[in-house]
Amino acid sequence: MIAPLDGLFDRAFDAPSGVEMRLSPRIGRVLAPNPGPFTFRGTGVYLVGAGGRIAVIDPGPDIPAHLDALMRAIGSRQVSHILVTHAHRDHSPAARPLAQWSGAKVYAAAPGGAGGQGDAASGEEAVDGAFAPDVAVSDGDVIAGDGFTLRCVFTPGHTAGHMCFALPEEQALFSGDHVMGWSTSVIAPPDGNMGAYIASLEKLIGRGDRVLYPTHGAPIADPGPYLAALLAHRRDREAQVLAALPATIAELVARLYPDLDPRLRPAAAQTVAAHLIKLDHEGRAARYARGAWITG
Repeated sequence: MIAPLDGLFDRAFDAPSGVEMRLSPRIGRVLAPNPGPFTFRGTGVYLVGAGGRIAVIDPGPDIPAHLDALMRAIGSRQVSHILVTHAHRDHSPAARPLAQWSGAKVYAAAPGGAGGQGDAASGEEAVDGAFAPDVAVSDGDVIAGDGFTLRCVFTPGHTAGHMCFALPEEQALFSGDHVMGWSTSVIAPPDGNMGAYIASLEKLIGRGDRVLYPTHGAPIADPGPYLAALLAHRRDREAQVLAALPATIAELVARLYPDLDPRLRPAAAQTVAAHLIKLDHEGRAARYARGAWITG
């Protein structure tokens, strides 16, 4: 029986787009007008800092109305740093025009990994192939600014280069798409990796942050039980996949996700594929003829 997630997610979350909502003394959020099946209410762009100079985390899509609203929200404050958790089209495309407007540099993990998009990676979830940071950051790097310190926390899994950013002044973590407030994350091979994703979840459980700020959905005020539930869900799903073999990926999706929104079936297929690839690497499953998988 798979670990239930009923009641875990806050799908009642709602906020106006285009205006800054204050979340704490150091943190504001501007919601982009890009709601959808993968972005929920839209991309939450975080403005971090306690003075006249701020950092922007995940500036969002390159939509002129969004950029105009973001610049109005920033107002007279100076942008000192632009941080990007990962290069998907709902997170990174606004980084370059924002950098040109503000003069700030863009910080993100160095390009790497397989870089493939997978069948589910269309629209907002597609890779932003034009994205490149000005400054490549690694796990443990510190980005200091006016009233804030942001420490890089490498969390591959959703993508090969996914980076979270911790704010020790508030025991907070900006979790990008590694942990979302409204749903589980899509793991789409070859850029997504289920084994890495599970290891990154375990890494966050060990951190003990007080609050998570995902790019999609509401803040997560009690991260420990939330992360434990996500980890149990993934492990139970893996056991469910293994128990259902032999089968094709399409058969597994139909069996394991019988009530899924049809728009999300390609994403479910990618996540099932990610589980199977992990099981294959561990010698517990193997590809067979005509697209079927069998136990190893």
